Formats: sequence, C-alpha cells, structure tokens
Amino acid sequence: MTTETKTTIHEVELAGCTPTPLGSYLKVLAVLRLVAEQGGDPDATGFWRDDVFVLRSTLDRPALLQFLLEDYAPTPLVAPWNGGSGFYPKDNRDGIDALGSSTAQRFAAFRDAIAYARAMVQRASLLESPKGADKLAFLLALRNGAPEALLLWIDAAVILADGEPRYPPLLGTGGNDGRLDFTNNQMQRLTELFDKDSGSAQDAAGPLLQASLLGRPADGLRDRAIGQFAPGSSGGPNGGAGFDSGARVNPWDFVLMLEGALAFAASVVRRLESGGQAALAAPFTVRSRVGSAGAAAAADDGDARGEIWLPLWSAPMSQAEVATLFAEGRAAIGQRAARDGLDFARAVARLGVDRGLHAFQRFGFLMRSGKAFLATPLDRVAVRRNAAADLIDELERHDWLPRVQRHARDANAPGSFRALAAQLDAALFALTQRSDRTTVQRVLRLAGRIEGLCATSVRTRETLCPLPQLSAAWALRADDGSAEFRIAQALAGLAMRGEQDGRSVVAGLRQHLAPVGLDARGWHPESHLVCWGPGPLDRNLAAVAQRRTLLATRWGAAGYALHGRSGAELADLHEFLAGRTDDRRIAELAAGLAAVDLNHRHFGERPGHRVDALSACYALLKPFFTSDATLHAIGWLPDGLPMPRPPALAARLAAHDVPGALALAWQRLRGLGIALPGRHPPGASGVAGPRLLAALTVPLTHHATARLVRWLDLTPAASAAASVTDESST
Repeated sequence: MTTETKTTIHEVELAGCTPTPLGSYLKVLAVLRLVAEQGGDPDATGFWRDDVFVLRSTLDRPALLQFLLEDYAPTPLVAPWNGGSGFYPKDNRDGIDALGSSTAQRFAAFRDAIAYARAMVQRASLLESPKGADKLAFLLALRNGAPEALLLWIDAAVILADGEPRYPPLLGTGGNDGRLDFTNNQMQRLTELFDKDSGSAQDAAGPLLQASLLGRPADGLRDRAIGQFAPGSSGGPNGGAGFDSGARVNPWDFVLMLEGALAFAASVVRRLESGGQAALAAPFTVRSRVGSAGAAAAADDGDARGEIWLPLWSAPMSQAEVATLFAEGRAAIGQRAARDGLDFARAVARLGVDRGLHAFQRFGFLMRSGKAFLATPLDRVAVRRNAAADLIDELERHDWLPRVQRHARDANAPGSFRALAAQLDAALFALTQRSDRTTVQRVLRLAGRIEGLCATSVRTRETLCPLPQLSAAWALRADDGSAEFRIAQALAGLAMRGEQDGRSVVAGLRQHLAPVGLDARGWHPESHLVCWGPGPLDRNLAAVAQRRTLLATRWGAAGYALHGRSGAELADLHEFLAGRTDDRRIAELAAGLAAVDLNHRHFGERPGHRVDALSACYALLKPFFTSDATLHAIGWLPDGLPMPRPPALAARLAAHDVPGALALAWQRLRGLGIALPGRHPPGASGVAGPRLLAALTVPLTHHATARLVRWLDLTPAASAAASVTDESST
C-alpha cells in the first residue's frame, strides 16, 4: 500500500511588490521566474490582489527568503557594448573584477559571461565602447557565440533589426541610461549582498530582502543610483525632508528589477507587422502619447522614449503563462498592432488583448529632472468592453485622425492646432475608458473645432482632409436630452437642396463653418458660403440665415433655405431666447454634429411646453423661417404653394430693427388672409434682433411647428389660396 504525500501550497503576500513604481512591478516577474526555475517549484503561480502580488507555491515565507539568500544564482548581465560597463580602462571596475575573480558557485554563470565578453572585446581590439557600424558588428558577433544564460539579457536590452541596433525604452539605450550602466551597477549591488568567494549572504542582506519583498522597514539603504525605475528613490530636490537628498536604494530592489526585465526578451519578428521602429516592437511597448495623463503633457511626447503598458491579472498565472503573455506582448486594433498609447487604450476597450487580464498599468518614459528619463506612472486602465470606443474607428477614415496627429507633431503647425489636437487625444483616450454622453460630446466638439480651424489656415488644409462622414451612432451616444444638444442637432441637420453645374447638391451647416465642398469630401477654397467667425453664436447664426437666403434665391429654392433633417422643441427655444443656454456648447456641438449622418436617425418628440411662454415676436416670425416642406407637412400651407418670404426680414432683425421686421411680417400674414390677434404687431420691447434671428434660424420639429401656428391661429382660409399665390410672386 502506497501513501501519497499531498504538497502544501502557500500564499505569500509580497507587500513590497506593487504595480508602481516600475522597479517594483519588475520584481514580481523576477520572483515568479526564479521560484519556478531555481526554487524547485515549476508550477508556482502568482496574481495581483489589492495592488499587491501574491505568490502561490510550495515555498512559505521563510522558505522563499531562504531560497533567495542561499540558493539564488544571479542571471549574468553584462553590456560590453556600453561605455561605463566595466570593460574599458576608464570604467568603474569594482563589481566586474569582484565577480570575474569570484569562486562562489552561485556566480559561475556570471564568471563565464564576463570572461566571454572580455574575450570578445579583446578580439575586436576595443579600447572604448564601439560606435556606429562597429557597434552593430560587435553586437552581432557577441550574440552569435554568447552563452545561453547571456542571450536572455542581450535580447531584452537590444533589438538587432533594420540594419542597426534598436533599444527598447524599458532598458534605456541598451542597458544604460546616460552615464548609468545598469549591468555594472547590478554587479556592484551583488557584491554588497553576497560574499564573492563563499557566496554566502552578507549580514544586511536578510533584512534588506524582507524590506524589498515584504515591505518591512530596514536600515542599510544605500546612496546609489536607481535610474529610471523608481523615481521616488532617486533623490534630488524635494526628495526628502530637506531641500535636497541623495538616493536611497535597496540593493535587492536593483538586483530583482533587472532580473524581472528579462521577461521582455522575446522574438521581434512577430511584432514588426506595423512597419514601425523595431524598438517599439518590444512587449507591450508603443510610441508615446501621454498628453491624456495628468502627470504629463502633449509636449512630453517630443522627448519621450515611448510608453509601456504592464498587465495586471487577478487569476493565478504560472511562469510559463506569464512568459507566453510577454512573448506575445501586443494589443491589436483590427488587423494592425497598436502603435501608440491611444491605440493601446482602444485595443483594451475592445478586448483586443490577452484574456485573463483585469487592468494595465501605464508608464511613460519621460524626460524629467534635467535630461534624465524617468518611468512615470500615467494611468491605470481597466480591461473591459466599451463599445463607445469603436466610434473612434470612423475618425480614421480617409486617414483623418492619423493626419491630425502627424500635423500636430509638425513644429511649423499653428499653436492653436497643436493645442486642439492634444485636447482631442485626451478626449479620445477618455472615450476608451468611458461611454457617457459628455465624453462623446467632448470628442465631437473638438473634431468640429479642428475642422473649423481649417477655415483660417491654408497650411492645415494642405495637410488635412475634411472630417469623414460619421454614423448616426455618434448622435445617438452624444444625445444627453439637453436643450443645447437638440438645438445643435437641429442646426447640424440644415439641408437645402439645389442644383449646381447640372447636378443635385445639398448645402448643410458645414459649408458655412469651413470651406468644405458640397460633397463634403474635399476643400473648396473659393467657396463663398463660409460666414462663421470667432464672434458670438447670435451673430454667426444671423450670418448663416442671411447667407442661406441668398443661396436659396440663386438655387431657386427660396422655400428651403432653413429646411432641416431634425428639429428642436419649443421649450428649447424658450431657454435660448431667455439666454439660459450655453451658446459655446451649442456652436461646438453643431460643428461636430454637422459631420454626422442624420438622415436615418429617429428623432422623438419632447413633452409639450407652454407656447404662450415664448416670445410673441418669435411666434409671429417663425412661419417665414420655416421650410415649405414643413408647412406643407403640418397642413398649414396648401400643397404646391410657396410661403412668401420677404428678404428684408432677416436683414432688419440683424440690424436690430425688430419693430420693422414685425410690421413687415404682420402685413404679409394679413395679406394671406390670416386672422391675427389685435390690430397691431406685438411690442418688441427688450427683444434683441440678432438673438431673435438666431432663434428663428433653428428648425423646429413638425409637432412643435404645428403647435406654434395653432396657438396663433395662423391658418390660411381656403379662400386665401389665390392670395398666397399672388403674394409668393412679390
């Protein structure tokens, strides 16, 4: 009879291993790999719980600490291609000489790597680090004959592709950051932790290990460089209680974070389909687009080395699974790999990443503290499906969004354009995380403002095309039920049909905002329809009304100058006339919605509003600013008969002559045989002509128009049909 011994699995919370800073995250990868490869438990797993890494293995806490102190054999990390690496006469040689002459078994692989690298330097007759073509040749020769243990480090630090070495930003420029060579410092830290000949741990190594892994306080932190991996430990101004402080580094943190960085050594070929830089084909690494984060601004992208998105998972994963995750290390949008931080966020929003992840910690390698680079935490991005982010795909039609982003990186682009492009990036990033209507509106408003800027910048028009037509889903997701949105949508839906050069054309609001062709596919620099300027909404809408009136006369479409695909409600215009709406929001929303296809969207009616609360002046004038199609549809105007529209009405309102406009409208309505209340037009006291004209420019829904004319009893008698015909010819 045999008895099977059940293996006990322990959960060890590593309070010192958190998602930030970057060095702390890298320790997680190191611990899991080392326990699986050297600690006797290849089935060990780990996961994140409450921002702390939990190790599940056969090792309990004391056994884990004992393994690292007594049995851990450091992975050999040497960088003879770098100055300061310890291989050249002017370099600090304390660490490399100690390990190179050590006799401890735990340093055997390190000794072999040092001896091999020294032989390669000697063979190349190098007295200083190689440069240019010599550096590439040296790296290729070094890698071709390197011991297997060293290959992992070389592939993590340098990508040999495209005919020249490329450097993933995680490890600076090939394992160093400026004058700080990571490998030389790694060797120095190892000699501080272990005796080079016996291999036994130094007295301070135990407490320092508990501080590193378990987050316990410990003495013995050293004033040593940490590089970009832990900005809070690098010292400098305001780095401590005084005005200035030195770095305070735990040697274990440095050793383990570089061991963890080896997880980023993987095949390059599978991640080069985008045609971008090989350095940015490293796992979860993309071009910088950090303006969306509070810790950075769009201007940081110019100096940044890139950004990295580090996965967090809540279900236990083994070392083999983590290695596969990092080997595949990519996010995709459709068939292409993510190119920058915004692309990565879009991929996360559509679950175009490996399953089993609950979030990504995003870091940007930004220039801070002079010309030093620091791995700056930017965002924590949750992995969840967000269908609203799919709307961004439409902005890429005709290469519009990529062109905006490229032009924003042009130093000669207008500052106003670069500022708007940065705001758009931030809004798009927010849209990948949220689907609320305010966020969708923000994107629409900025897209409309960018197109409007093209009205004043010839250079921008040479680079960009007009906004592509967007689907009705944009309007559906942006509709917050506000008066501002309905007014903006009604304005965006303006659509006057006519003929030009023998073909049917439609003039919408867009043609008044920027020199967009009538087909909305290109620019029309000679257009005379642009009339929108930087002034108030009142003045711009008045200009639109007058410009469309002239165009309607030219096209023979006098009854359709203000015809719209959608309409606002009476309550909305009541708020507008009372000055209680946000005019800037209306203008920006209208500009964005003008690019949206509103033809097939259903527009529901809003509950009624007291008509008599509206200005009597507005009610009397509105029929003259309503399309014949609407007046026919509600049965107020007999089919086939046009509504007489005196051209002087809009001009008088724009010139603040409200009494004159009312008198003219009163006269025309009486001429149509309409029974008007009283003998004189309503008073115009306190009514601003341009504001009233702006309100009249906004199309109403059919239902709202019908209620308005019923309240005024503006119903032409059947016997007045002949009068309507006569009046329409004057």
